[in-house]
Amino acid sequence: MNKDRLNNLLVPIFSIFLGLIFGALLMLAFGFNPITAYNAMISGVFGSPYFLGEALRAATILTFTGLGFSIAFKAGFFNIGVAGQLLVGWTASIWVALAFPDLPRLMLVTMSIAAAIFAGAVWAGVAGALRAYFGTSEVIVTIMLNYTALHLTNYLILNVLGTGNTTERVSENANLSIGWLTELTAGSRLNVGIFIAMVVVFLYWIFMTKTTAGFEVRAVGLNPHASTYAGMSATKNIILSMLISGGLAGLGGAIHGLGTFGNLFTQSGLPTAGFNGIAVALLGLGNPIGIFFSSILFGVLEIGAGFLPNGAGVPDEMASIVTAAIIFFVGANYIIRFFMNKLNNKKTQAVQEGE
Repeated sequence: MNKDRLNNLLVPIFSIFLGLIFGALLMLAFGFNPITAYNAMISGVFGSPYFLGEALRAATILTFTGLGFSIAFKAGFFNIGVAGQLLVGWTASIWVALAFPDLPRLMLVTMSIAAAIFAGAVWAGVAGALRAYFGTSEVIVTIMLNYTALHLTNYLILNVLGTGNTTERVSENANLSIGWLTELTAGSRLNVGIFIAMVVVFLYWIFMTKTTAGFEVRAVGLNPHASTYAGMSATKNIILSMLISGGLAGLGGAIHGLGTFGNLFTQSGLPTAGFNGIAVALLGLGNPIGIFFSSILFGVLEIGAGFLPNGAGVPDEMASIVTAAIIFFVGANYIIRFFMNKLNNKKTQAVQEGE
């Protein structure tokens, strides 16, 4: 393993470690025992098949939203609209599933997931097209589209799709649960989405590292002017990256709707899985394998937070603080890199003096 790869691997590891240390110090400052708190989280999740299944279920959604954010980020764009794209994908999948409840399972699931991917891609494509042709800030547009998605979805539930604040449950033909997986995890909502996520992680890696289109997306992100000079279309790659980004988020929405809940209900706010996916992508440093394992960590923190009040007497918000601290150290990775470089320079100097 070369030095750069080792440094890239150590940055997220140190970020997690420092985030946990920060959380522990904060707990001590407020009179809580951090060892008891972390033990309650870990034993609570890994000591129960049900809660482990729920953590993996949460990780599944975060994998899709993390990959969605990552590909736009690789192209040089900050897609803040992942939450809205997840929501429109969720809505589209439930709409199709409710419209054709008696279709064969494979056909109905495929149609529902395809509708979700299409809806998420179109929603993100609006921001991509405006950026590509008019130079509009994708940050502002995606934030606005987030709230448009939220209120549009609530309107559709109340006036078109639902009976009150929720829709009917989808038929068994659209359900993503698998009997043996549900039994294995003691009745958790873990579903076939975990396997779809693994396949998508592999396909994402193939696309970004082995295809011309993936190379062009990365090239545009690194230097749009140089890539244009080299004959690559910045406009095409901007739109393509946003379409794929939104499509992945929409796919996460389909898994959320058809696998986790089986219906759609009015939202008081944007789904947290969208914003947490951004954190997952940053912690994974844009690497699909890193994103997958980062998703598992965040899934464990999310489900484990419920064990803090009863297991350790610690407010469950402390898990959110630990998560935020990890994100902070990832964002401030130049600090970690600075000390790592200082340490490496000292080692090199010591070796040279020894010679």
